[in-house]
Amino acid sequence: MTSRLDDDATIGPAAARTPAPVGFTPGAIIAGRYRLVALLGRGGMGEVYRADDLTLDQPVALKFLPAGVAGDDSRLAQFHNELRTARQVSHKNVVRLYDLGDADGRRFLTMEYVDGEDLASLLRRIGRIPEDKAIELARQLCAGVAAAHERGVLHRDLKPANVMIDGDGNVRITDFGIATAGGDTEAAGAGTPQYMAPEQLLGKPASIRTDIYALGLILFEIFTGRRAYEAKSIADLRTLHDTGTLTTPSSIVKDLDPAIERVILRCLAKDPDQRPPSALTVAASLPGGDPLAAALAAGETPSPAMLVAAGESEALGVGRGLAAVAFVVIGMIVITVLSARITIAGLVPLDKPPAVLADRAQQIIASLGYTDRIADSASALAISQPYLTWLAANDHRPDRWNGLKLGLPATMVFWYRTSPRLLMPTRAQMAVTTTDPPMVISGMTYLILDTVGRLQEFHAVPPQFDPGAAPAEPPRWERLFEAAGLDLASFSPATPQWTPREYADTRAAWEGPLTGRPEYRVRVEAAAYRGRPVSMIVVGPWLRPLRMQAESRTTPQVVLSALVALLLVTLVLAALLIARHNLRAQRADRRGASRLATFVMAGYTAVWVISAHHVPDVNAEINSFARNFGPVLLATCLLSVMYVALEPYVRRFWPDGILGWMRLTSGCVRDPRVGRDVLLGCVVAVGITVLEVLYNFLPPLVGRPSPLPLFQQGVGALVSGANLAGIIFDRFVGGIFTAMFAALGYVLLRLALRRTAFAIAGALVVIAVVQAQDVLNSAGPIWIAAIFGLTVTAIMLTVVVRYGLLVTAVANAVGNVLESVPLTPSLSHWTATTSNLTIAVVLAVTCFGFYAARGGQPLFGTFGDEHHA
Repeated sequence: MTSRLDDDATIGPAAARTPAPVGFTPGAIIAGRYRLVALLGRGGMGEVYRADDLTLDQPVALKFLPAGVAGDDSRLAQFHNELRTARQVSHKNVVRLYDLGDADGRRFLTMEYVDGEDLASLLRRIGRIPEDKAIELARQLCAGVAAAHERGVLHRDLKPANVMIDGDGNVRITDFGIATAGGDTEAAGAGTPQYMAPEQLLGKPASIRTDIYALGLILFEIFTGRRAYEAKSIADLRTLHDTGTLTTPSSIVKDLDPAIERVILRCLAKDPDQRPPSALTVAASLPGGDPLAAALAAGETPSPAMLVAAGESEALGVGRGLAAVAFVVIGMIVITVLSARITIAGLVPLDKPPAVLADRAQQIIASLGYTDRIADSASALAISQPYLTWLAANDHRPDRWNGLKLGLPATMVFWYRTSPRLLMPTRAQMAVTTTDPPMVISGMTYLILDTVGRLQEFHAVPPQFDPGAAPAEPPRWERLFEAAGLDLASFSPATPQWTPREYADTRAAWEGPLTGRPEYRVRVEAAAYRGRPVSMIVVGPWLRPLRMQAESRTTPQVVLSALVALLLVTLVLAALLIARHNLRAQRADRRGASRLATFVMAGYTAVWVISAHHVPDVNAEINSFARNFGPVLLATCLLSVMYVALEPYVRRFWPDGILGWMRLTSGCVRDPRVGRDVLLGCVVAVGITVLEVLYNFLPPLVGRPSPLPLFQQGVGALVSGANLAGIIFDRFVGGIFTAMFAALGYVLLRLALRRTAFAIAGALVVIAVVQAQDVLNSAGPIWIAAIFGLTVTAIMLTVVVRYGLLVTAVANAVGNVLESVPLTPSLSHWTATTSNLTIAVVLAVTCFGFYAARGGQPLFGTFGDEHHA
């Protein structure tokens, strides 16, 4: 690097070896196609001539490699790099390069001819540019730089001499001679010292932030007509950087807009981390204008970076924000209080926590003669639906669900398994289930209790080999009745009808009244092997032998299933082709897709670590991880493919709908737009859940039977905090999936039907068809179910169309959690821990939304706050 600054001379690995250029004569024919007109410029990187393309009859510019260096491999490589790099950037504010040619041993580039002058000449000629025109030029300059960065290209030599102003007054960035891909550190010292960032002068590699620094220096000159630093040597320049001596723009131009000065000074921050993250952020910080609207008006697809830079910075009003938070708080109170009357977990008695039920299960197993060593066990709470379905079909009284408060017949159950070996699931699931691993090992036991601790079902695997030396004792059936809370004396013997799952040498059956519910007569079917019970089940009129029923499918069902499968395969193939096209065209949001995939996979990894059934066996743990992550990887790949395929179209036709999502995934977590979307999503989720609660609560008030109680399949969250964390994350991911396909599906309809009104109508039909199945299967009045379904459909469609992806994702995610995890108004009950943590998560997300939406302003405003409305 030379010690003296030579105006705007570019330095680099080959600059010092450049021989004196030898010019061509105007009028000369080059390569049999181009007639030279005039020399436009000459420098260390080559000579530029204006020429006429005789084949296409249009003006072009020819950039020649200096004479005598055609054999210099490094210079030739640099010349090829300029063509290869610049052709990656296609933007109206970047000069286009066409091809590489050769004339008498002289290599040259053909490029777009710009009829104008470079910015350096313009500034020397007229001084500073008027502020309104300067802002316009600054925006175009930022757009051109952003386009290069979007393609991963660092210019590394941004300066006024490399910025052309064409005859229409538009910016055209040129000279990518030393440009490089982001992260390339091979030529960290290349560039023009006068426009190099402080870290570059110290030999550090170029980055987007160094281009931003050079951009700030150019903006300084555009708005003031003077350079930010005046130094005669590189040593003087380093001294100025070290001392922090910088003349502020407002000291030169007294009436300069403060916003302009702020953005220039941010670009010129000595610490790279303090500079704006992108050129589009610089453009968005300039006063007036809207880069996103300008891009759409020009018919361009805004880049992800442009969407990130276009986020609003205005804080949400205190009044509206607090009203939203209050709505969520009040809604959560309503949901929690009424849940006790409309959910399974609220209706059935839950006096015994899982640990007590597990101890009760162990006592029953021991009383039945199974006292061998237990190597592993597993348990969980679950919903049993047969009685609910039967009662809904046979009882139409408004208070038909009140009987659930007795706990019999069992609708929520606690199952418990033991094994003399480690329990290792064989399917793609994290936890042991009632059927996985299968009951095939001698000594395995499995029983089901109701929430009071009464035995409902029992199974045990008899010995695989038994010499039968000792005489078998008669089975002690009374122990089964005691465990089930039934009075054997009130039961009469009956002929066995239900075949036990395990081998047995003795079978028996009884019929009698269900204790506590004498209106129901039940059968107790039992079996034993050599005196020990191996099977027992309490059978009510609501149980059906489902394993005996062959699957019957009508021809229309088979055809419909095939059509659905064909449609899904077609959609996946189409998504793959579109995603491939978007990737090759460099239109896809690769970073957003990778971040989404990373979030899903990292989250499920954490869930597996904390909530899977782990055993002290390395091979088993590896197999468990592999089995669980097969479906996770498949789902993540499908989600990423769909995102890459459709996101560019969302960005083009509906950028506002994805704006909050893009800012969140880019790391702008505390952005006001992100905060508003999160807060609104929580409001929508709580509002819809309140409607669902009222839908289940109101029919009995008008003398009509209520719908089925909410099952809340997340009752497993009551067992442990790890299960709760896993369920919450799974519901959040499910909400994201649903929102992603809803938002992207709407854009597909818009692309296919070409008009927004038609797309909304099509989306309404699709959602209505999905909701119709729930309406028809409703156990309550059809008209109430229809009103509820239409209301929810209208709300969700409005959210998708009006507010976009992030609001829809938050609404679905929070709504899924509220509908899955049991809530209780009690603060002392053993279920309160799960309930309180769930409520805390929802309120935390809501409060975060309010905090971020305030945009750094005082949370509760100040006296006389003008934005209180």
